[in-house]
Amino acid sequence: MEIITQLKSWMDEFPYIKDILMAGFILITAYLSYYITNRVVIRLFSAFARRSKTKIDDAIVESKVLQRLAYLVPVIVLQTLVFLVPYAEKIILATCNILVVFIFMLTLSAFLNAINRYYETLPVSKERPIKGFVQVGIIIVYITGGITILGLLTGQSPWVLLSGIGAMTAVLLLIFKDTILSFVAGIEITGYDLLHVGDWIEVPEYGADGDVIDIALHTVKVQNWDKTITVIPTHKLTSNPFKNWRGMQETGGRRIKRAVHIDQNSIKFCDEQMIERFKKIQILQEYIIRKEKELEEYNRKYGIDDRVPVNGRRMTNIGTFRAYTQEYLKRHPKLRTDLTMMVRQLPPGPQGLPIEIYAFSKDIAWENYETIQADIFDHLLSIVPHFDLRLFQNPSGHDFQMMRT
Repeated sequence: MEIITQLKSWMDEFPYIKDILMAGFILITAYLSYYITNRVVIRLFSAFARRSKTKIDDAIVESKVLQRLAYLVPVIVLQTLVFLVPYAEKIILATCNILVVFIFMLTLSAFLNAINRYYETLPVSKERPIKGFVQVGIIIVYITGGITILGLLTGQSPWVLLSGIGAMTAVLLLIFKDTILSFVAGIEITGYDLLHVGDWIEVPEYGADGDVIDIALHTVKVQNWDKTITVIPTHKLTSNPFKNWRGMQETGGRRIKRAVHIDQNSIKFCDEQMIERFKKIQILQEYIIRKEKELEEYNRKYGIDDRVPVNGRRMTNIGTFRAYTQEYLKRHPKLRTDLTMMVRQLPPGPQGLPIEIYAFSKDIAWENYETIQADIFDHLLSIVPHFDLRLFQNPSGHDFQMMRT
């Protein structure tokens, strides 16, 4: 009892010691409340989330929503026990109010991120990403929280501060110009279904050619085929042209559009020997028989003197080559016959006469597509001489050397 009496007299003699002890008690209590919340409550919820079948609780844990909300517990403890230190009550309460607003800002932003994280697990997220809208929501949360904190510090109503900010609209528009443009662009991209995560796009202005891996408020990330990353401002995709290959991916057919250039000096009418030789080509037999009958009927109907080659209609080696190529493509097992398939002549020029193949492969994978395309042209380039045609090629050093010899 003597010790207690002496301690009371000592504390009456030095009152600030009591205040220090009370402050220490409050701080220790606040820390213990946070420690218990963080170590016990949140860990229990995390364990429950791991065992549950739903994914929303996993998104909440991964976005650290509860960890941020846990900061509110020691603040509440401080507000509850602040009466023990009356000399600092106003300062502590004001600080606690600011901390409450700040914690709610952090928690809401984490919760919005959790919603986006959960949404990205759904199949619809690739077609309708909401990351840009979530980021706008986070910006609004921070702006609102900042104004509220400023009002608490100055003692002014947030509405008074907002009315003052109204006069700074032009400055705010200038500061947030890119954000506003990107937000509007995000609405257009989502509304008009211009872009999905996973789409293959080409944006020549930025040298982008690859898959879209992220669509955010301010930027769209494209992983190019060389594995580099190109970052494009979101609003640029609505003001500049870009190519989206999604249609090709959804159709399941990838276009082949390439030409074989024929030396025009090798083009000629077919004689009897050539026709007989062409009849031995299996896929041309039906065509040759049909074409001979058609030309014979036409020339007989109009009384054509076929002793002169220029009179009437005759088969040509270039036309027969086109017919062969068309039949070859129709019979190719790796080409789509239900999509456009044709062999056409392009206007002749300094590079010879282009015979263009226009078709679609069944396999859209890049490596397989290139193999299919190469196999087709390996064959076509090899059989050109069988039609008494020559491929066009600019003279090389070897050609000039052969001329001298």
